[in-house]
Amino acid sequence: MNSIATIELRNLELNTQIGSCAPHATIPKKHLLDMTLWINPQLIMISEDKMEHVFDYDPLISNIELLAKECHYETQERLLTKIIQACAGYLAIESLEISLRKLPVSLDSGELGIRLKVDSTTLGQLRGKTG
Repeated sequence: MNSIATIELRNLELNTQIGSCAPHATIPKKHLLDMTLWINPQLIMISEDKMEHVFDYDPLISNIELLAKECHYETQERLLTKIIQACAGYLAIESLEISLRKLPVSLDSGELGIRLKVDSTTLGQLRGKTG
């Protein structure tokens, strides 16, 4: 039997500005990030209660928060791409699914978002890029 391990992050509110708002446009009040990271099960099924045996996700979350507020983004897609590139920097992440959504969309209602599944091959290609 093969084990599958994930780390799941849900509804992380990012302090970011995305898009250009025309007059009378609905301005999003929140940008929410969801991520599922597939990792080696040995990083969850541990024999000792020590941080050195697990995937420390705190630095990744800090990096995501810095990326979110580093500039004004024109698109959700660009911020999501930068977050995926940050994830590629962690060899423990084997693949991931990520989504970013904003709300409200219109008349103080609705959510609009994008989602991407990134496989191990794509992560490997990102890891191979320099500069």
